[in-house]
Amino acid sequence: MASNDEALHVVMFPYFAFGHINPFVQLSNRLCAHGVKVSFLSAPGNISRIQSTMKLTPEAEIIPIPIPEIEGLPPGFDSTADMTPAMAEILKQAIDLLQPQISSLLSQLKPQFVIFDFAQHWVPKVASELGIKTLRFSIFATISDAYVMVPPRQKSNTIDDLVRAPNGFPSDNNIALKEFEARDFLYVFMSFHGKPSVYERVLECLNGCTAIANRSCIEMEGPYVDFMKTQFQKPVLLTGPLVPESPVGDIGHKWSKWLGGFPAKSVIYCAFGSESFLSKEQIRELALGLELTGLPFLLVLNFPKNTNAETELANVLPDGFMERIGDKGVVHAGWVHQHLVLAHQSVGCFVTHVGYSSLIEGLLNDCQLVLLPMKGDQFVNSKLVAWDMRAGVEVKRREDNGYFSKADVVEAVNTVMVEDDKEPGVSIRANQNRWRDFLLNKEIQNKYIADLVQRLKALA
Repeated sequence: MASNDEALHVVMFPYFAFGHINPFVQLSNRLCAHGVKVSFLSAPGNISRIQSTMKLTPEAEIIPIPIPEIEGLPPGFDSTADMTPAMAEILKQAIDLLQPQISSLLSQLKPQFVIFDFAQHWVPKVASELGIKTLRFSIFATISDAYVMVPPRQKSNTIDDLVRAPNGFPSDNNIALKEFEARDFLYVFMSFHGKPSVYERVLECLNGCTAIANRSCIEMEGPYVDFMKTQFQKPVLLTGPLVPESPVGDIGHKWSKWLGGFPAKSVIYCAFGSESFLSKEQIRELALGLELTGLPFLLVLNFPKNTNAETELANVLPDGFMERIGDKGVVHAGWVHQHLVLAHQSVGCFVTHVGYSSLIEGLLNDCQLVLLPMKGDQFVNSKLVAWDMRAGVEVKRREDNGYFSKADVVEAVNTVMVEDDKEPGVSIRANQNRWRDFLLNKEIQNKYIADLVQRLKALA
């Protein structure tokens, strides 16, 4: 057992997608602040972006690990940000080819722990041969793994099975998926090129690791944390939700001028992350719904790589839409500084895909949450917020195909922006404020990291 004075050394090994890399960087920064030495591994093309957010202290180093050549993955494609879905499946195969390289690197670095991601199911075996312990770190809410990535799903993974939670799943609200949501989860059980599915990789990670690490906290997900402990019979360590630091920088004159033209808490901000693409029908109904609320709005849309965003917008927006909304609405294709937008005093509502990072950013700011999940873990994140935390409202959807209408958008927005004010004592708004206060409590959030470091020292 390591003494409390002995410095810990951990290797961070996230999947090569920035939605995965960023939480690993956040965790690295917090561990370094507690005296832990961190060696961060990623493909060379990702290094400069990691350097822009990782605090490079004497306790932190970034080590490039070149991706082995493999047919179907051109050189220089080092993250999923530039890949087609087919290439992303080949990336998992390329990562499997890293085993000799990682083994050699670990034998040189001699860390006490490797903190690794879902795709690297072989890490526990490679590390254990060198006497190194491992933590599988989930960047997702615990409810996501608890609903899908547990042993009962090995024999129970059809649509009919997935609409129901696994036996023993701890929900007072009888959480269940809609048919279209369950259908989307079938992907994690699919094998590509004869290689392990996402589910098989995750299950091997969870079964093989020394301990499970989750980006979560007892206050938000205590029952699901306990469920994971019983499913895998090993420690589940919590990092806290890894609340981002207060945003710095300038939102930009364009956005500052436009947002500044509206009253406090009146603007709807609507965005779906960088890798969720809405269909033409979904964009049309969403845009018309936002228009019908009568509130000012900023709608941010993304389109797949190698498409012309301006052309796509012209093709998907309803006829005459831009002329009707005038200066009261903006439809933007591309990146915006979301955290700064959400923190602006005029923004009062966030229509979100409920990606976990966006969810935390939404809860941190004084804006009401309208939940419109598009894929994967977003569906169960939405249940967590709407049913367990009671801090947002889901847009009503059709069971079979997920269709929503402009009226469904208006109803959800009105629920949190208008009707919810009538019962402040029991309102969604009151719950959202309570969770915001919790996430902004730096003492509580810091204690999660301090406790994690102590648990790691004990395990070492």
